[in-house]
Amino acid sequence: MTAPVPPVAPARPVTTEHHGRTRVDAYEWLRDKESPEVVAHLEAENAYTEARTEHLAGLRQTIFEEIKARTRETDLSVPTRNRGHWYYARSFEGREYGASCRVPVIDPEDWSPPVPAEDASVDEPALPGEELLLDLNQLAEGHDFFSLGGSSISPDETLLAYSTDVKGDERYTVRILDLGTRELLPDVIEGVLGGVTWDRAGENVYYSTVDESWRSDKIWRHALGTSQDDDELVHHETDGRFFVGLGRTRSDRFLVIASGSKTTSEYRFLDADEPDAGFRLFCKRQEGVEYSLEHAVIAGQDRFLVLHNATGPDFELAAAPIAPTPSSQWQPLIAHDPATRLEDVDAFAGHLVVHQRSQGLTQLRILELGEAGVSDDYLVEFDAPVYTVGSGGNPSFIQPTVRLGYTTMAVPASIYDYDVRTRELVLRRRTPVLGGYDPADYEEHRLWASADDGEQVPISIVARRGSREGVGGGTGPVPVLLYGYGAYEASIDPYFSVARLSLLDRGAAFAIAHVRGGGELGRRWYDDGKMMHKQNTFSDFIACARHLVDTGWATPETLVAEGASAGGLLMGAVANQAPELFGGIVAGVPFVDNLTTMLDATLPLTVTEYDEWGNPEADPEVYDYIAGYAPYDNVAAVRYPPILAETSFNDTRVLYVEPAKWVARLRATAVEPDVLLRIEMAAGHGGVSGRYKAWHDRAFSLAWILDRMRLA
Repeated sequence: MTAPVPPVAPARPVTTEHHGRTRVDAYEWLRDKESPEVVAHLEAENAYTEARTEHLAGLRQTIFEEIKARTRETDLSVPTRNRGHWYYARSFEGREYGASCRVPVIDPEDWSPPVPAEDASVDEPALPGEELLLDLNQLAEGHDFFSLGGSSISPDETLLAYSTDVKGDERYTVRILDLGTRELLPDVIEGVLGGVTWDRAGENVYYSTVDESWRSDKIWRHALGTSQDDDELVHHETDGRFFVGLGRTRSDRFLVIASGSKTTSEYRFLDADEPDAGFRLFCKRQEGVEYSLEHAVIAGQDRFLVLHNATGPDFELAAAPIAPTPSSQWQPLIAHDPATRLEDVDAFAGHLVVHQRSQGLTQLRILELGEAGVSDDYLVEFDAPVYTVGSGGNPSFIQPTVRLGYTTMAVPASIYDYDVRTRELVLRRRTPVLGGYDPADYEEHRLWASADDGEQVPISIVARRGSREGVGGGTGPVPVLLYGYGAYEASIDPYFSVARLSLLDRGAAFAIAHVRGGGELGRRWYDDGKMMHKQNTFSDFIACARHLVDTGWATPETLVAEGASAGGLLMGAVANQAPELFGGIVAGVPFVDNLTTMLDATLPLTVTEYDEWGNPEADPEVYDYIAGYAPYDNVAAVRYPPILAETSFNDTRVLYVEPAKWVARLRATAVEPDVLLRIEMAAGHGGVSGRYKAWHDRAFSLAWILDRMRLA
């Protein structure tokens, strides 16, 4: 049988010059999304990838069936109480998408969520009195792609505003459903980023739209029953570095407009008790000062909670009057502590919940409120050495409980209610893993790798217990999948994955390299992996890989690296800088042509990204620095490990052209390249929609990874 022949993209060099530096790009012509030649080339790439991986078809199907068999397909989330109802989501066996439902609150004093019958079937109500809100499977019918951008119940709980995207370009259409008649209102709002926010009266919704560069720049007010053409422009952010968004405080009293760049924040607020005053500026932007607003009642007085970095990089929690207030008058509640990064705060009638991290671990901190102010301050404790905890699903200002999520790399996602009055932690649900799964069958560790500059980089790793045991009782290396991201202060905290079990149960380990550029060890960790320190992200990942090899966890031949988006840039960089360390690399929606992108201010998100990567168009030093590590620009005539690049045709964040060009250059330059490009032609940045499609998608990647690990 003749071996498949990879597509060859013709070289059509285009020369550009910046700061006296000449740059030749042979594959920029692949950017023309409307070109039949480009589409044909991408389809040829898909055909080649399919042919090259045909031998894995059986394994892919097996992995898909394993994921399916471990998942309870007909299920529902833990109900969340909001006003007069308990809200929850349902999934159904055989259906790609789920549904949202609700039941009435029976006892206003009871905050224990209702529990479904064990034998509820697909076509039966999960709870007595169940009311269907949205059937996503029905909404998705006839579309290759479907995404719910958001849904929001009106304050009187009679109307539901929801937004949908059927292309993958993250431009949503909003519709409003009358829950009594099940009829859609005539209101249709198009081109929305995400969902909408109701005003307290339930007469208007607010939404945001994007400009030509896909930057959220405008906030609009839509009065029910009117045309979108008549909507009022409430706020327009003209600084190209800043995004805008709008939300409502948990107390329902304030609407807040947030303007934010990567380094600077500014908030405006509208008091529902004084709507005629309009939106007022709380504190004007000061370069480098980030802050957020939340409404609380402390010692009987209304206060804004201000989480800010004006006094230190790891943030302080302060209180301020309900009025425009300069930062010099913010009164600290939790002073800045360089050992603890404060990340968020939730306000309730009787307590505050502070999201923070210390020593690489997430924490929840409770501040109980009494007549004189804060009456107690403590952490919700967990015993595991490596875990992730966070609060969510807490919409009611008056609730005495805190709904929180907890997971480790071996313990499935778990939902707890913490009762602040009794300090009792109650497990409401642990995501079921069918087939007799036992977390005790897996071992988790926190390792530390020494970076080139001596920095200690944490690694979280999980493996099936006993998988490293060799003949004679010693331990030996196993195949390892090493995941990394390292940008935007986003922390890749330990998490559980059903799909990952298909790796672990075949004898592989999974590890997360918590490299600089993320936020795992505070703001310093982020600052040391961005802008002119970006190389630290790459060298940290390489140090983690070397540590796994040097300590006997892995061998280069079966060590596979994976990352997506900015983590895809990481994959491209380490492929150039340490190709000998890896037996394979998976780059998802990879930002690998970042120099081209950052040189073009008309492309989506470029201007807003200057504070993350720098502006190479304006600064020759930045140009040289990015040019020194950009994956596409540094492809060399060396032997690379096998590479699987995965992307989406309609991605608006990292355009498909970046991995397409990268693969073309690898094929033309590398020594005996083994490179595959897989393109979802009806998807966006997050990949395909629908859970079964997503499982097939992940099964494809896992089968390729197992093949590289010699476990296929």
